[in-house]
Amino acid sequence: MTESTHDAPHGYASDKDAYLKRMRRIEGQVRGIARMIDEDVYCIDILTQVSAVTKALQAVSIALVEDHLGHCVVDAARKSPDAGAEKVHEAAEAISRLVRS
Repeated sequence: MTESTHDAPHGYASDKDAYLKRMRRIEGQVRGIARMIDEDVYCIDILTQVSAVTKALQAVSIALVEDHLGHCVVDAARKSPDAGAEKVHEAAEAISRLVRS
């Protein structure tokens, strides 16, 4: 995992508790899937739960992208065109990773 330098609060900072709550819920769903496998639950039922977790993670990803664009990218663009362009490029690479998976 790489870390970018960012001296201001992250875009998600104001919603941090909500993000953590969502991630704990997803974590519980993943544990539930492991339990289903351990209990030899029908394949399709497990796949249905995997799909639900995947969609939940995608929703978190989209929200984080929106926060990043609305906060980090906008703040950088206000500082300078070069800083803004760098953050746009960084966001584009992150979005590319999301859509490849």
